[in-house]
Amino acid sequence: MSKVFVNIGLSLDGYMAPEGMTMEHWDRPEYKDWGAKWGALMSWIINQQYFRENLKLGPGGETGPVNDMLRNTTERIGANIMGKRMFEQGEVAWPEEAPFHTPVYVLTREKREAWARPGGTTFYFVNDGPESALARARESAGGRDIRIAGGAHVIQQYLNLRVIDELEISLAPVLFGGGRRLFENLREPMPRFRIDKVVDGPAATHVRYVRE
Repeated sequence: MSKVFVNIGLSLDGYMAPEGMTMEHWDRPEYKDWGAKWGALMSWIINQQYFRENLKLGPGGETGPVNDMLRNTTERIGANIMGKRMFEQGEVAWPEEAPFHTPVYVLTREKREAWARPGGTTFYFVNDGPESALARARESAGGRDIRIAGGAHVIQQYLNLRVIDELEISLAPVLFGGGRRLFENLREPMPRFRIDKVVDGPAATHVRYVRE
């Protein structure tokens, strides 16, 4: 059976996203310059060769263990699941060829027809909860794995359902001081994980945890 996994960046103080992170707040000082914080969190990925290839940013980029990890993670994905907030920000920021190249199931109360993009990404809007989205993702993934893309509240829902098999966390040496925490709103009994693999890089430490 396909695995369900999380693959995200995390600040050193445990935040997935800085305070005020919406596109309309980009670089506004009253929202503590969230764009710069997000850029620092994700700086490790920008120069990876595979990332540049996937987003068609041109040739070049770094190769090595981090690039290989990124390629392996991306190529294992058969479907993605995300929340409405993540989708709405991406809808105005992603290129026309959205960077997923799989079915993407969006948890939302909004009723909306499927939205197909060039390059194999189709967004489906799921109104009947996380379990339904996961069932649909499993059906369409063709035996490949399912990524819970975010945001934090969506990941928490799947942790509480105890269906997440792996956590892939890129821990960056940046402090947000506020924002959306990853590990909160969790219910007992909480799942237990063990460290499976660590890849060190100058801008982040990449840790894969697998469920015991």
